[in-house]
Amino acid sequence: MKAVHFGAGNIGRGFVGLLLHEGGYDLVFSDVAPTLVDTINGVSEYTVHEVGAGGSDKVVTGFRAINSQADPDGVADEIAGADVVTTAVGPTILPFVAPHILEGLARRGADAKPLQVMACENAIGATDTLRSEIEKLAGDAWGDLSARAVFANTAVDRIVPGQPAGAGVDVTVEPFFEWAIERGPFGDNLPNIPGAHFVDDLAPYIERKLFTVNTGHAATAYLGYVAGITRISDALADTGIRAKVEQALEETSGLLTAVHGLDAAELAEYRSTILDRFSNDALPDTVQRVGRQPLRKLSRHERFIGPAAGAAERGLPVEGLVGAIAAALRFEDAADPQAVELQERIRTEDAAAFTASVTGLDASHPLFARVQEAVAQRQTDLGVYRA
Repeated sequence: MKAVHFGAGNIGRGFVGLLLHEGGYDLVFSDVAPTLVDTINGVSEYTVHEVGAGGSDKVVTGFRAINSQADPDGVADEIAGADVVTTAVGPTILPFVAPHILEGLARRGADAKPLQVMACENAIGATDTLRSEIEKLAGDAWGDLSARAVFANTAVDRIVPGQPAGAGVDVTVEPFFEWAIERGPFGDNLPNIPGAHFVDDLAPYIERKLFTVNTGHAATAYLGYVAGITRISDALADTGIRAKVEQALEETSGLLTAVHGLDAAELAEYRSTILDRFSNDALPDTVQRVGRQPLRKLSRHERFIGPAAGAAERGLPVEGLVGAIAAALRFEDAADPQAVELQERIRTEDAAAFTASVTGLDASHPLFARVQEAVAQRQTDLGVYRA
């Protein structure tokens, strides 16, 4: 069996690639970073170091890497003969992956088993997004090609921090992971991925993860940044910050119960597990890494505005979430283009226009005024107040 995985970074090697290896797949990593591709091809194995309680070292073998930018034909040929294609590239990069998959499907034998495609991204319906991009590129040809692939959405969860200098292709991760996958598209031919679980309805898993893990992680980062704290674990060790993160997550859990009927006691246990994971001081994770790309994280269906909007529409509390949003508005990082753009736009746009364009909320939405107020307060603090 063979799997092609787009994105040979830390998550690709330390999470998705590891589980595919454990499932017996030969691994082909596809990436656009030539140095990373060469480094991977220069070794015969790498180690995934699980740090924290219950962790162990796991060795990955049977892999190679290919530069999809320099050798698109090679990537297409690999896909043509693959059983599985996965991604961990970030939701905004999926349109650039789509042409490679489309070409691979075009070269795939009509009698081959359908290619199993899963986008493993921190986004709702990421595989649907990827499929839409492929269909759009294929045009009328999609009618003949569509039977050559099946597409399943997933929910993935594992903390993979920035790696220490000199680690090579080894990866340090936390012991915990979750990979939930839609069962329906595969029928009786499920991919062999040890530790993954297949579910009939993925939506509760995706939103539980996004609105707990991602919301909590980013809230910890932004609140920690405002407090002048560098490490995520240190931020959560601050009782004031922890209380604010807990408040935000209690609000998202209230929404999850209202929308999906998830059990409140089980959600409380899940929140406790998540906060324990963030507190793992063996993980060298920083508020700068977790806080990067704030504009994306403040967008309409992401980890803050998504649950806060849903809660506000139902008359549920949003104080903690609005507090986290206010902290995100203060995030600065000269090395992160989105952080730079965020601060520039706060300085130059009026609060209402900024709120509408960044969050995607209509001015009549019950959350809009609360976010606009936070933006205006940030502008006042900067001395550039605009109504």
